[in-house]
Amino acid sequence: MKFAARLLILTALLGMSWSLPAKADTPAQSMVRTFYSKLVATMKEGETLGFSGRHKQLAPAIQTAFNLPLMARMSMGPGWAKANDKERKELIEAFSDYSISTYANRFASYDGEEFTVTGEKPLGKDTVVETTLKPKDGAAVTLNYLVKKDGKGAPRIMDVYLNGTISELATRRSEYSSIVRQKGIESLIASLKAKAKQLAVEP
Repeated sequence: MKFAARLLILTALLGMSWSLPAKADTPAQSMVRTFYSKLVATMKEGETLGFSGRHKQLAPAIQTAFNLPLMARMSMGPGWAKANDKERKELIEAFSDYSISTYANRFASYDGEEFTVTGEKPLGKDTVVETTLKPKDGAAVTLNYLVKKDGKGAPRIMDVYLNGTISELATRRSEYSSIVRQKGIESLIASLKAKAKQLAVEP
């Protein structure tokens, strides 16, 4: 092939737009992305659904994405070992309802918020899924999720890091273990139920 012809082909190739295929989500990223999709869909119907409707819509998604029983256990701290089966069951139920109520209250409507999964990094045997929440007006907030495989090997969230560093689990553990230490587990269960009830009040 003559030099001029080779040069023409090379020029054409350089002018083409090349792109690599998008990297597929890992199971942990896919789980968080699925949760975000359900959250946004519920937010868009939020005002019509009301609190009880949002709670009902979000409950299955949150129970699938988050390992609520493990989070309840970790949040309680050393007091978990002293609790009986009935107290543990009641605590998990109260903790789960409060967690779902928190989302149903905080994400009551949609105003152009963008939830983006940006990547992940290993943390020992676990995974940190990195995401951002960008309001319609304002700077994006970093929300990272500590993901651990459950007994069936499915990725489940066990902690949330606000701004990448503030552990929700550590904050709750400090508060809850203090209540159990001073007033007992029944007081903690009652406190969680009362907080969930307060969140259910429409503005």
